[in-house]
Amino acid sequence: MNHPQMMVSNKLINEFKTCNQLKYSGKLNIKSVNGQKWIFYYHAGKMIWATGGTHPFRRLRRQFAQYCPSIDIDKIHLHPQELSLDYWDYCLLVSLYNQEKIKPEQMTAVIENTTAELLFDLTQQANFYSISCDRNQELFLEAPVSISDADMSLKLMQESWEDWLASGLKNISPNLAPKLRKPEELQKHVSSAVYNNFVTLINGKYTLWDLAVKMKQSVLSVSHSLLPYISKGIIELVKVFDLPLRIIEVNKNSFIKKNTNPNSLLVACVNNNLSLSQTLEDILIPNGFRFINIQDTIHALSILIEHRPNLIFLNLVLPVSSSYEICAQLRRISLFSNTPIIILRDSDSPLERIRAKVAGSTDLLAKPISSDKVMGIVRKHTQAFSESVISH
Repeated sequence: MNHPQMMVSNKLINEFKTCNQLKYSGKLNIKSVNGQKWIFYYHAGKMIWATGGTHPFRRLRRQFAQYCPSIDIDKIHLHPQELSLDYWDYCLLVSLYNQEKIKPEQMTAVIENTTAELLFDLTQQANFYSISCDRNQELFLEAPVSISDADMSLKLMQESWEDWLASGLKNISPNLAPKLRKPEELQKHVSSAVYNNFVTLINGKYTLWDLAVKMKQSVLSVSHSLLPYISKGIIELVKVFDLPLRIIEVNKNSFIKKNTNPNSLLVACVNNNLSLSQTLEDILIPNGFRFINIQDTIHALSILIEHRPNLIFLNLVLPVSSSYEICAQLRRISLFSNTPIIILRDSDSPLERIRAKVAGSTDLLAKPISSDKVMGIVRKHTQAFSESVISH
């Protein structure tokens, strides 16, 4: 007969396997009755990002310390609007990748190890609290690098949890920080060198996850080595706060990425593909344009009307609305009757061009995009407006 804990784990595994089998693209939201939340992002059945859980900032700091040591994460500042996104950490990662500050293999390592940590954290929580799952396809992310199959991630998750249980660590959370409670007792059991290391590291400031990175060991080996001292009360496990990045206060319109030219044209992108949005931003802003990315498809029209962009990219493949439908809606508004509207598609086939033309689009741009392709089409369709601005 299955124990309740095992049944919960099976429920999770089945949900993950379903996403893989369906080649699902979108979010998998998971909640526990104690208030914990996790989000797993899928694209075509692959698990390409995970966020939520405990200490998201500490987790990101660990990943950068391990796999991107050249990045000083304390020099990275975030806007409140960026943090309002569930996937702010993925935005940061994609931005650094597009700026060529991290390599493909570094990004892959951060994605896969972040996902592994979240899967482990979720598995442990699911053995103590009931959970609920739901899928949401309003937004999906797309990884610009190769990601391991989701089945492999699940296999590693199960193996890690089994090893954790076999080591007697079921009730030990790696999100807790070990703190030396009886130093005099510890001195009786270890050498002076080991004792000094304990005093330096076992101070209640670093979680077991953090210590594993600092000691360049697995979290399993570090936790297992401390278990005898925890059992004897020499070391206690305490909760710690997260270590957030610095927040920069900005005005309410800060989601429009600006440059120093007050006459620069505004390009908008209505889009539910995060990596593509970031790529467009990294191309357009250095070339003298302002850029606004709109992921709120429900309010896209009102946002576009408010900001009146000089050119609009559309990249939507949704059950409710598509780029073609949004384009047709825009053309019915006099404000956008002459605005260049570019539809982004996976192919530049005659059929796609016919559909785009019928919807009222100005042009079609096939993916993958590049700086030359984007700037070529933007300059082609904004040249007349730029000349009128210069003449005035």
